[in-house]
Amino acid sequence: MTAADQTATTGVPVSEIPVVILCGGMGTRLREASEQLPKGLVDVGGRPILWHIMKLYSSHGFRKFVLCLGYKGDMIKSYFLDSRVRSSDLTLHTNGSKPLEFHTDTSDEDWEITFVETGLTTATGARIARAAKYLDAPRFALTYGDGIGSVDVSTALEQHVASGKTGTLTGVHPSGRYGEMQVEGDSVKEFNEKPTTQTDYVNGGFFFFERSFVEGYLDADRTEEMLEHAPLGRLARDGELGVYKHEGYWLGMDTFRDWKELNGLWDAGRAEWKTWKD
Repeated sequence: MTAADQTATTGVPVSEIPVVILCGGMGTRLREASEQLPKGLVDVGGRPILWHIMKLYSSHGFRKFVLCLGYKGDMIKSYFLDSRVRSSDLTLHTNGSKPLEFHTDTSDEDWEITFVETGLTTATGARIARAAKYLDAPRFALTYGDGIGSVDVSTALEQHVASGKTGTLTGVHPSGRYGEMQVEGDSVKEFNEKPTTQTDYVNGGFFFFERSFVEGYLDADRTEEMLEHAPLGRLARDGELGVYKHEGYWLGMDTFRDWKELNGLWDAGRAEWKTWKD
């Protein structure tokens, strides 16, 4: 889809739609992978999981990111600031009267990143509300800083706009963790080590919301309110929550096992979420 087609479909250039990423988590169940990093900086194939998520969106034309920070947010800021410093020729004025002068920039990404300090223990609903002043378009994308998949976010956006609903979430099939059995009486009639077909969907993130969702359903002062509880529940009851059904690969990186799976797929050249070219 061309940039003109995207604008005609969405009412605003995709490059101007903010992508909000909730990356304030501690990653307590990932201590084997890294005990000192915020979850978004945990490494997959030599890059943070957060970078992979941003690359997925940017491969579809998104370039404005709003990072909702919490636990060790300064490390996330430093990662992106330092990556530009490492890749560029620059001049430093040590008396502090002038900013850094960048003479070259070899980065492959043309991203605009806004870092928002949303609180150490703030729940997801309030984090989004606290970033509201940076959401300067009719709608915005939202995702978690630890879930990745081969999600066609362009098609999800088109469906969201066409639906006329306030919100759209991506429904995914969670990967099978245990052997699936079909049982009759005391006998196992069929056993699949890794189930290949599932009928139920779970929330995989990769949302799109109209800007009105923030004022109508969220409150920055309700620091314990999770997006996934009252706000989405009310939105669904109001008939304003749609679902984009994703049938491909998706994984939420919650455990050390998940981290190993993602790295194994990347190392084997089978990372289905890699929708960009090197």
